[in-house]
Amino acid sequence: MLLDIGDKVHVIERRMFDSDVRRHFFGVVERVNSSAMRISGYVFVYDSSSSTYVRGLEPRTRVIPLVASGFVINVAPQETSVEDVQYVEQNERLTVTDGGSFSLDINEFGRRR
Repeated sequence: MLLDIGDKVHVIERRMFDSDVRRHFFGVVERVNSSAMRISGYVFVYDSSSSTYVRGLEPRTRVIPLVASGFVINVAPQETSVEDVQYVEQNERLTVTDGGSFSLDINEFGRRR
């Protein structure tokens, strides 16, 4: 297995159409097998009025298929704080970070693209 229970993951749900909601998820792997993983954490949805991702108020649990091409999964360091993850702009680039050990440039082409 490439993923283990307790891994921290950042999941990007690919959009099929420009009008689809931009949705990301950050959480901890609770269960995993060869076809799916169960993770608990927070959903982040893009708010076009503020041009940023907004975190959902309550944590939730999702099942993400590992055999579908509709998801990009990034593994974060073990010490990443799920509660502190947020989206910030750094050097005109959109970055997801916990303010500590985890920092991931979301769009290598810049924030507006």
